[in-house]
Amino acid sequence: MFAAGCDVGSLTSKAVIMKDGKIIQSLIIKSKARPWESADEVMNMLLTRAGLTMKDIKSCVGTGYGRDKISFIDEAVSEIACHGKGARWLVPSVRTVIDIGGQDCKALRLDDKGNMVKFITNDKCASGTGRFLEVMAKVLNLKLDEMGEMSVRSRQPVTFASACTVWAQADVIQHLNDKVPIEDIAAGVNNAMASRMSTLANNIGLEKDVCMTGGVAKNNGVVSALEKHLGTRIKRIRREDPQLAGAIGAALFAAEKLNGGAK
Repeated sequence: MFAAGCDVGSLTSKAVIMKDGKIIQSLIIKSKARPWESADEVMNMLLTRAGLTMKDIKSCVGTGYGRDKISFIDEAVSEIACHGKGARWLVPSVRTVIDIGGQDCKALRLDDKGNMVKFITNDKCASGTGRFLEVMAKVLNLKLDEMGEMSVRSRQPVTFASACTVWAQADVIQHLNDKVPIEDIAAGVNNAMASRMSTLANNIGLEKDVCMTGGVAKNNGVVSALEKHLGTRIKRIRREDPQLAGAIGAALFAAEKLNGGAK
């Protein structure tokens, strides 16, 4: 039987269809202004690609900031729970999960069975989020995936006086006016984000293995900077796109529901 998960975020919306513990099809799209429109679009596109209809999906769980607006789900589950479960499926040895979303960031600690032990979130400020990177990339006239590539070539990363997105943006503009190399500014942006995330991770009691989920996990500049701040290696997710972790976790919850709650 098919189970599905739908993760509606502020920047992207993700959906996954699973059967017998394996991913049949997955999709990531840019979110629309209204979360229910994002959910409908990503799921309809996913079903078309899989050659299925919603009637074929026997259980569907929604997550993300827009989860309560999804019309076709059977249940809504928190992002924290879904990212923890999804990360555990992607990296079975993981004990600490660092997730950077579009409008928040979070750190989760799991026990050796994958159960949530402790978590902390930052959803009060854009610093340390995907939105922060998006704003800085726009000022630098770079694509998001270029931020990591540029920062690797940096020889003298700049520092930012404030983690605030508004003030950091002003600093970036000043550095550009001062003709500071773009790669040094990009590295400074990634370091600022890594510093913010390392504080969150250390506050929950960092344990190995560590992995990152969310779109920012694909930014090697941030991942490398975070490894330096934490003093430990971050396991790269190779099995699937790390941005799918929340949707995968939601699909796993949906599958458990089909199996009577068996994990």
